[in-house]
Amino acid sequence: MPPDNLLLRAFADPGSVAAFGAERLELVLSQARLAGLGARLSYRIEDAGATAALPDRVHTQFAAARIAAESRRRELEWEVNRLHRTLTRAGYPMLLLKGAAYAMAGLPLTRGRTSGDIDIMVPGDRLDSVEKHLLSHGWEWVELEPYDDRYYRRWSHELPPLRHRERGSTLDVHHTILPPRSRLRPDPSAFWRSAVLLADGSMALCPTHMALHVAVHLFQDGEIAGALGDLIDFDELCRHFGQNPRYWQELVPAAIELGLVRPLYYALRYASLLLGTPVPEAVMVDAARAGQPPAAVRAAMDPMVGSALVPDPPEFSSPWRRVACLCLYIRSHWLRMPPLPLALHLMRKAWLRSFAAAP
Repeated sequence: MPPDNLLLRAFADPGSVAAFGAERLELVLSQARLAGLGARLSYRIEDAGATAALPDRVHTQFAAARIAAESRRRELEWEVNRLHRTLTRAGYPMLLLKGAAYAMAGLPLTRGRTSGDIDIMVPGDRLDSVEKHLLSHGWEWVELEPYDDRYYRRWSHELPPLRHRERGSTLDVHHTILPPRSRLRPDPSAFWRSAVLLADGSMALCPTHMALHVAVHLFQDGEIAGALGDLIDFDELCRHFGQNPRYWQELVPAAIELGLVRPLYYALRYASLLLGTPVPEAVMVDAARAGQPPAAVRAAMDPMVGSALVPDPPEFSSPWRRVACLCLYIRSHWLRMPPLPLALHLMRKAWLRSFAAAP
């Protein structure tokens, strides 16, 4: 079995890992390390009661991954505390997104989850003043080429990334969840109206919007390749929030209201197919009715998503996976930009890659 399918099986059926032979187990661990999912996999296997059957060396690797993930979680919580001091106390509202929101909300999926940066959303009409305020309080731009800086400011839904000059942490400041000229353009005011207050005084997206954001990030704004962690986020959000029937009742209507039903359909489809997410049949039917793509598109997406989601160790890289990743990369840009700017952008990126590869 290809290693990508093994890692998917490990997350969908963690109890099965106990029966993996030494070679298969090593492949799974290698894939998990590449994807930054070692600690999360360890918790899944523990919850399935299969940890005792694993070799001691695996226990050691999992313990190290958990320590690193816990350290990162504490750093993340500290950065949120500092952002409160910098922005909220100065009168700038912010919504926590992604890992920062999960951590401060105390959601179960934070066990073993690592975040490379902090993501927040601020009102679009205050973006310029927030930028100036952050720059005057210890944050500075990550060094970018002039073209990339212009790309962020013209085509993106976030500022160019910021880094704190003392702590080294990275901050992404969003004003919505999709680029302003994307084919889907949800109204950001809907996220603010439904935002929830967390115990520490932070604000975060409501449960349905939180799940929709993951679906959008993966299947509308992202390149999908190597993004198994995002699908796991969606799976675990649905398993947690789905214990309340109201979550499932509101999910598809919320996606329809925001115009996000196609990425939700993909997220529900692949989470249930690949990870066994317990999606109620009525919810899947409603999502398919409102957002299912044409059969030909679905037939093309299924093998590409299944192949590209999990990163391959170099020794297992296949031509098919490279083709799938390239197609999904082009797709992600096609959904974000008009055709002519997209063609020019991809030509420039291809030229830069070929130039960098030249001896």
